[in-house]
Amino acid sequence: MTLRLKYFSTQSLSQKGTNLKAADIPFVKHIGIEEQNNKVTLDFNENVLNHIKTIHASAQFTLAETQSGLHLQKLFPELEGKVMPVLRDAQIKYKKPAQEKILAIASSDEEAVEKFKAQFERKGRGSLHISVEVKDINDVLTCQATFTWFVQAL
Repeated sequence: MTLRLKYFSTQSLSQKGTNLKAADIPFVKHIGIEEQNNKVTLDFNENVLNHIKTIHASAQFTLAETQSGLHLQKLFPELEGKVMPVLRDAQIKYKKPAQEKILAIASSDEEAVEKFKAQFERKGRGSLHISVEVKDINDVLTCQATFTWFVQAL
């Protein structure tokens, strides 16, 4: 199943000049996502299960989106508190049921990062695609996603 969304997320990484870490967003905390060493994890527990007793698709999506936001912060720490990033587009494909604790791993293309930097320097805004894989603790791929972040200077 592939899900395509186009929307603006409320998960901005800064609010009117104050820093807000992606893992500190209230909804992220509410479902139990934890951050350690720039990686986010979600325990397998009844609060995030679906009707077939696997981790709900929306919980996996939130984990992946949160990791993409952390990756964005890691790529551009100098922009924290100076920009308003919003999620512009998301695509996710679910591969296997998540039946254990899951973690997310993000990556981005170096050429795309350089292109973003140049565009941001010229225009004060830009977009960047971040890829995320969600795996369980046994290294089973449960989903893959691509998030497009729009970043604008405050």
